[in-house]
Amino acid sequence: MNRLGIDLGGTKIEGILLDEFGNTLERKRVPTNRINGYKYIVDEIVALIKELQKLSKTDSTIGICTPGAISPNTGFIKNSNTVCLIDKPFKEDIESGLKCEINMENDANCFAIAEAKLGIAKEYDVVFGVIIGTGVGGGIVINRKVHKGRMAIAGEWGHHTLFPNGNPCYCGRKGCVETYISGPSLEKRWTELTNETKSLQNIIAVAERLSTDVKKVYLQWKQELIINFGLALANVIDILDPDVIVLGGGVSNIPFLYDEGIKSVYHNVFSNEVDTPILKNELGDSAGVFGAAYL
Repeated sequence: MNRLGIDLGGTKIEGILLDEFGNTLERKRVPTNRINGYKYIVDEIVALIKELQKLSKTDSTIGICTPGAISPNTGFIKNSNTVCLIDKPFKEDIESGLKCEINMENDANCFAIAEAKLGIAKEYDVVFGVIIGTGVGGGIVINRKVHKGRMAIAGEWGHHTLFPNGNPCYCGRKGCVETYISGPSLEKRWTELTNETKSLQNIIAVAERLSTDVKKVYLQWKQELIINFGLALANVIDILDPDVIVLGGGVSNIPFLYDEGIKSVYHNVFSNEVDTPILKNELGDSAGVFGAAYL
């Protein structure tokens, strides 16, 4: 039995075909073209799956990594930043086009299962997979299986309230973790402090070459991130107490999160003995498609 995985991203739809040993038989990407709407995306995914199925010499399981979660009550997509999917029977429509059943999970759960099965967290039983990028999400894997929760929102630490009456969030509430440590929120904060518009990558890259005055602002920006990162992940450890935390997404590439950031997390955990490993991912942006294949 082969494994077929699809990763639906904001700009691309990626498909992979793996054999029973996990070897890659075929891999292909096509543009998402979200502007073309819901039906277009469904048709593109169905066509890509059928193309990969033809290349498989045996039957394949099918898994799809999607932004947003499936409501256990309606079966429709919710909480998706690909807004044309919201309140649509996405899984059902793909199954109808394929005439077979599929597995579907959100991108954070697929990230977590990929790192737990194939990546840095292979040796751990309870894995909290973190995505800190355009948004902030998380997935929980227990004994190599995704834990979704009663309402399919397990791991959604990005919408824990970090500061009551804090920054407004697209979800309609204020003070969410996502509004403080996501990539766009960090870039926005830099602009508020400096009146300059810079990408997160550029802020980090030029930090050592900043003038004295701007360096002081950078140190303020950095310290805010370290404090907020520490508070947010400490809350997760207090509730879940995972065997390991794996960081993914663009913000996970910031080096100081793995020393000063970890110290901040440990400082805020409700225990005088903290040794939770907080590790950088191994699979990068391949985690979604591999995670889908292993659902």
